[in-house]
Amino acid sequence: MRSSDENTILPFRNVFTPSFLQHLGERDEPPTAGEADVAGPWRVEEISGGGFGVFRSGESAARGFRPYAVFTTWPLALLAAALLPGTGREAVFLLQKEAGSSGYAVTERGGDEVGHLQLFDEKLVDALNVLDALLRTPEALAGVLEAAGAVALERAGTILEERFPEEADG
Repeated sequence: MRSSDENTILPFRNVFTPSFLQHLGERDEPPTAGEADVAGPWRVEEISGGGFGVFRSGESAARGFRPYAVFTTWPLALLAAALLPGTGREAVFLLQKEAGSSGYAVTERGGDEVGHLQLFDEKLVDALNVLDALLRTPEALAGVLEAAGAVALERAGTILEERFPEEADG
């Protein structure tokens, strides 16, 4: 997310006039700005000088935009593009700091307990939030599947066919 002290007027084509953007940039950002800044959609393109850039929709190196991120391989750039929309969202799952009789409670934002852990494992709950964000964003999930490659998808397809054999018989 851009900080309030950064120039909010970009020297690129934009349907909003520079004076309008300047005026808007003088205000405090709404609470939704962080999510909006990374919501995407994101796309990956090969960039001159090597690597693969992650760009917002409407932005590209050809139009003079700098990539949000650059990676040495296409799959890593796809993964970053898939994960970015979830980084701006408020976490859905929270890990309680104090253990109860069943362990450390995992709750949803509303406070409902959805599980518990024997050990305090913030990384697991962080990963649950990442996967939740991917499952809520079909475009991001498609990017992860593309990054997985043909071999992993073939193996996953075999596993799913075994789990749902009646569906495969059609």
